[in-house]
Order: sequence, then structure tokens, then C-alpha cells
Amino acid sequence: MITLAHLSDIHLAPLPNVSPFELFNKRLTGYLNWRLRREASLGGVGLAALVTHLHAQAADFTAVTGDLINLGLNAEIATALAWLKDIGPPDKVCVSPGNHDAYVRGSLTRARATWHEYLSGETIDDNPFPFVRRVGEVAIISCSSAIATAPFVSAGRFDLKQADRLARILKMLGGGGYFRTVLIHHPPTLDARNARSGLWGGKLFREVIKEAGAEMILHGHTHRSTIHSVPGPKADVPVIGVAAAGTAQGARTTDDPARYNLFRIEKMGSAWSCTMREFGFQRLGTEITLRLQMRIY
Repeated sequence: MITLAHLSDIHLAPLPNVSPFELFNKRLTGYLNWRLRREASLGGVGLAALVTHLHAQAADFTAVTGDLINLGLNAEIATALAWLKDIGPPDKVCVSPGNHDAYVRGSLTRARATWHEYLSGETIDDNPFPFVRRVGEVAIISCSSAIATAPFVSAGRFDLKQADRLARILKMLGGGGYFRTVLIHHPPTLDARNARSGLWGGKLFREVIKEAGAEMILHGHTHRSTIHSVPGPKADVPVIGVAAAGTAQGARTTDDPARYNLFRIEKMGSAWSCTMREFGFQRLGTEITLRLQMRIY
């Protein structure tokens, strides 16, 4: 039996000091948005309590599906590395980057260099994504939808080359009998209908899953707890979104309160079973509770 924890959208706060020079790009709109609107809702209050609760579960592995930072600043990238080390060592934690980790051109390159041990694993060629982490017979496959975009756009991209690599990886791991868990920041159910915030190439991603198969897909980005599915070769594949871990408790926001998911994955004979438990805050109160428990596979 393997336990897999899932966190997303950390949005580490507070923002570091920002020089005027650093705001001569998309960061200006992001900075103003943070100060005027998001600072109260993504203040990080409750994140420490959530992480403490997560540590008590002693998960075998933790997946973080992006948006550790806000504006792609070097100081944020360094802070995020310290936060990742607090979550766990690199052999027990990995990241699928989000749009805020690639906020401006060059941000993701710097983040990958700094978080390298958390953003790497087995690959099919020299390309960094998708990479694979294997925990027993569970395979965690980390894709990247993170790209720098224009102001007021938070979309991601999944292209043909990454699709080809993902298909090959999923087929090999499926042949090996692994429980394949795919990580991607942007939900694969959002595509051209949500051009400003969805996944460009979402249809392509879904085609890969339909052909090659997977047992579970985990994402963030929406700041909401969601359960959807996409077609697989034989049955629908569950698509699980988790609320933003960085949401400030008690904030006036449409985002769900801060939460994380814990999956218990085990093999019974030749069949897999996966049970999900969702832990987090309610709209009212300060206690972290077990909000949901259900079998998803």
C-alpha cells in the first residue's frame, strides 16, 4: 500500500521586496492584482497548519502541482526551495510547475535550476518533461503546462512533442503493471473554451489518455476541489483537482479554503484500489477536518 499526498497552488506569501525595475513587464499587473485583491485571499495564513497536518499523515510521497510562487522573482524561487525542503526530501517530493512559476520569460528556467532535484526524474529522452518517479508499483508522471503568457492570461500549453513522450511513457508503465498517476497544473478538462486560463492542447492531452491510459490525473490551477473524468481505453480516468493550499483562512474569496488530498493506493491481486481523503479548512472555523472520503478507483 502506498500513500500519495497532493498539494497545489501554494502562492507563498508575503511577497518579497520588489524593485521598480522588476515591474517593467507582466509583473506590474500581477503585483497590483496581489496588493489590491489577492493579498487578502492568498496570504498564506493556514498553510503552515496544513503542512503540519500533512506531515502527521506520513505519506510515502507528495506531489505538488505548481504555482509555488507568484511573480517569478528570484527571492520567491529561493523561498520556495526552502518550503519544498520542509515538505520533504527530493526523493519523496516532486513538482509539476504552474503558470506562476513561469510568470515571465526566464522564470521557469531559473526555478528549474533551483528546484532541480524536485523537478526531475526518469525521462524518455533529453527533454525534462514528462519525468517519472516510481514508488513501489505506483508511477508518478509529472508533465509541464507552465509557460510565460501576456498580462491577464494564465493559460498553459501541452504540445505535440510532450504528448508523444507522455504516450510512450504511459504505454511502457502500463505494460509494467504500474498505477499511473499523471500530474499537470492546468486541468485537462479546460481548453479552447477557456482561452485565457485553460490548457492550450487540452484536447491533445485527453487523446493521449484515451489511447495510452492512466489510472489517475491530478491538477491544480482552479483553486477549487473538483472531481471529473476523461475517457480512457477501457473506462473513464478520474481527474482530481485540489483547492489552493495558500488560500488564507477566512478570506472573502470564491476560492475553496486551503486543502490537500491523500490517496491510499493498493493492489489486490491483479486489481488496483485507490481511496481519496480530503483534509482542509471549512468556510467557518479554524480546524483542519476530514471533509471527504471516497473510493475513486
